[in-house]
Amino acid sequence: MATSGDALEALSTSINNALALVAQLDAVVSNAAAQKQVGDASNANDVNGAQPEAILPTASNGSIDALSLAHDAAMLIKAHATKISLLIINEPFTPTAITKVLRDLVTSPVPSLAAAVEGCVPGRYTRGIQHELAWRAGRVLKELKELLLRIPTDGKVLSDNKKNASAGAAGGKGSIATTGVLWSACDDVMAFAKRGFAGNIAHKIEQLRDTLKDVMEELKEWGEETEDDDEGSDGDESDEDDGGIAQVTSDLEASSITATRDTQAILDDLMNSQRYIPRDDPDRIRERLDSCLKRLRLTTLLYQATVKRRIKPLPHSLPDSHSDIPARLDEVMSIFKRIPERFGSLAMAFYELDPSEIDRLMDECFFDAFAASELLVRPWEGQKDEFTDWALRFQVEIKKG
Repeated sequence: MATSGDALEALSTSINNALALVAQLDAVVSNAAAQKQVGDASNANDVNGAQPEAILPTASNGSIDALSLAHDAAMLIKAHATKISLLIINEPFTPTAITKVLRDLVTSPVPSLAAAVEGCVPGRYTRGIQHELAWRAGRVLKELKELLLRIPTDGKVLSDNKKNASAGAAGGKGSIATTGVLWSACDDVMAFAKRGFAGNIAHKIEQLRDTLKDVMEELKEWGEETEDDDEGSDGDESDEDDGGIAQVTSDLEASSITATRDTQAILDDLMNSQRYIPRDDPDRIRERLDSCLKRLRLTTLLYQATVKRRIKPLPHSLPDSHSDIPARLDEVMSIFKRIPERFGSLAMAFYELDPSEIDRLMDECFFDAFAASELLVRPWEGQKDEFTDWALRFQVEIKKG
């Protein structure tokens, strides 16, 4: 079926306009993701002001719910992408229909996604959530660009090779695989937005807690690779621990946690290269390890208790731009993210049987844990609650050598 030259020319123009807009908004989103000032709402406002008003008509509107806007924008981008994907592989080729979908796509959903990122300012949603949303939105825009580049302008539907090629193929993946990756990116934005403000913070803390638990288990296994009569010491240490802070945490039930263990491969590599505690243990590595494991377990309890007593009570979204909660949360999350990294370095120091480095890193790890608990002692409203007493007891226990 012959296709008019005017329709093809209009399609080519629409593709180029869409690609230009996506590139411009990708730069906006990348800029938001790269901001250095944690919790600096004024800095985010400066970024907003630097963008053309026609591109981001709602980014500076303080009343928008950024996460809901992101969810709806991603859902519409996915729907429009599905239409485009079907139109470019099924006869007859209809450039006017594709042009209409492209114009609808760039009129609202694509700018709205970028507006959601800019509306998700650190002073309202925390720097961490803005960064996570910006990264996901950027992935959607990059994958959308890949689909746009596969729209034919010769008046013919895509060949089987251009349609069905898998990822890694010599000429690049086909339109169907490209659409699938874009769907996945859109689904990721929607899932993130659906978890909401508190849900995303809780999700991140639970992931970090799982990483800490991995480090703890690796250290336990490493410590057991010594004399047989050392094996019973772990049970005694656990009982001793239960008599301390565990009594205070009896009402803080373990939450159901599902998270990927991002550091497992690194820990496996470390375990393949370390030495073990000598039988005579002249540098008292065993004593240090027992102390570390006890307090490491307390630190995992801090993560668990924080989710239950400080994060879950938060609202789904946080529209109040005058609240100090986002800034406090950014501080806490900065420490919570640093702690697993430092414990990974501490594990390496144990594997290398380096007592001075072990002592230095243990001080850093447990100082961070103490600092995080100090930031969480006071509830979001008021001066004291049940968690306050827990945190103060935690601080006493964590300082014990």
